[in-house]
Amino acid sequence: MRRRNEAGAALAILAFVALAAGCAGRPPAPSGDRGVSTAGRAAVPDAVWPEKTSYRSVDVRGRRIFYREAGRRDRPVLLLLHGYPSSSHSYRELIPLLSGRYRVVAPDNLGSGYSDHPSPHEVTYTFDLLADHITGFTEALGLTRYVLYMQDFGAPVGFRVAMAHPERLRGLVVQNGNAYLDGLPEALRAFLRRAHEDRSREGAAAVAEIVSAAAIREQQYLRDVPGDRRERLSPDTWTHDLAFLATPEDREIQVQLLQDYQTNIDAYPSWQAFLRSRQPPTLIVWGRNDADFIRAGATAYLRDVPRAELHLLDAGHFAVEEQAVAIAQHVTRFLERLPP
Repeated sequence: MRRRNEAGAALAILAFVALAAGCAGRPPAPSGDRGVSTAGRAAVPDAVWPEKTSYRSVDVRGRRIFYREAGRRDRPVLLLLHGYPSSSHSYRELIPLLSGRYRVVAPDNLGSGYSDHPSPHEVTYTFDLLADHITGFTEALGLTRYVLYMQDFGAPVGFRVAMAHPERLRGLVVQNGNAYLDGLPEALRAFLRRAHEDRSREGAAAVAEIVSAAAIREQQYLRDVPGDRRERLSPDTWTHDLAFLATPEDREIQVQLLQDYQTNIDAYPSWQAFLRSRQPPTLIVWGRNDADFIRAGATAYLRDVPRAELHLLDAGHFAVEEQAVAIAQHVTRFLERLPP
């Protein structure tokens, strides 16, 4: 059933691309993009037919890592790293929009989606662990040069991957992925600090509340979207996530990662130093209505990467669910400008 839903979404996108190519020669200008922009609006390259997405898995460190892949293998690689509480499923609309030009690869983190879920009683889940498996994943697939697309949890994973092998990084696309205290409201900072410091049963129970079905639907996906626009978000999003959070052990995996999140905040200065020293080509496409990762976190990147391209979209935390076409257009323009 999930494959059938995804196939339907791909066909809808295919119809859009075909219509754009046949009627206008290029996709329409992005909508809902009235926020800050630090780059002029160049023409979007002509629309191309998408490639079929394949659903594969590979052994990494003795664990099965599932991934979605589309696009010819001789094309530039775009590696999509997903956030909490999702998986590569969050990129089901974006992948076809980009696959006609690029090799698009989207893995599920260890403990998420269709990848293996080792018991959290046998494995302690940390962002170091996730990043180690994504690094191993790139090596298993022979990915030696790539642009990293990072959203939410994808940012701490992505920065670790990039800093482990900076020679492999062609550029960064940041979508609501924090690397600055500016982007975290004080209440969220306090919650993450408590989660890290208080590992008691009561403390863990407080963290587990945000892994509940109601919290994921209402506080994650629907919170940032006005009621009259909620039809933009497919119920497949939270339904898919919750299918992989059905057991106490699955929920404990996410609790452990939330307890480890403070290590990312502590690492922000080193990530910022990496940006300053390496100056990677950077595109920031940020849902400006995000109540957790606020827009100040997007503009903060410009302190260290002043030539970064920034777009604040009329969307929430899961901007790719609301503005996939606009994001694809920004990404395409950005990638077309990168040196080989």
